[in-house]
Amino acid sequence: MEDTIAGQSCVFLVTVADEEPGNGEVKPINISATAPGSTVTVGPQAIAPGSVAEVIIVPDEASTGSTLTVTIVGERDGLEKTETVTLKVADGVDQLDETATEMRDKFIPWLAENYPELGITNETEWTGTIVLPNIVVVAYYLFFSEEWEIGVRWHVTIAPHDWVRIYLRQRTAEVSLSYAFEISSWSTPGEEPHAIEPPESVFR
Repeated sequence: MEDTIAGQSCVFLVTVADEEPGNGEVKPINISATAPGSTVTVGPQAIAPGSVAEVIIVPDEASTGSTLTVTIVGERDGLEKTETVTLKVADGVDQLDETATEMRDKFIPWLAENYPELGITNETEWTGTIVLPNIVVVAYYLFFSEEWEIGVRWHVTIAPHDWVRIYLRQRTAEVSLSYAFEISSWSTPGEEPHAIEPPESVFR
């Protein structure tokens, strides 16, 4: 993961697989995590193959300038497997939330009209976090509803190159991305979203 800042939600996706499938009942695997110097949330806390858990790490202010070690553990019937990752916490503040929210909201009514099966409407509630805070040419932001992750990125330039793109990921079921959409020029009047090929991976 690139540099993070204090207060940022760093969302790791966790999946599991049975090394010897087909041996009877598949029991859920318990997921836990630790990361000294941060607030840690795990959900769901037990998953089976085919499901996705999110480990959310929010670095404390006191962690600025340090590197955090994140330890993620999967456990079932006394057997444990561990993954370890690191987060470098840089100095910085989130100054993109207002712009990112405005851009996200441009897509919402269009999605409600053109993709009603997604269940995304103007009433859907979102929480947001900056991501990749030290990249300046393209800005990145993440939003989460109960069901969906929306990744928003935009080209910080002038028309006609000031595109805005979003992707959608179903939170507890997908690591890959379901859909992606683009507004070709944010500042050009009358530009509407259209579907594009989803990126290869989520933003982190």
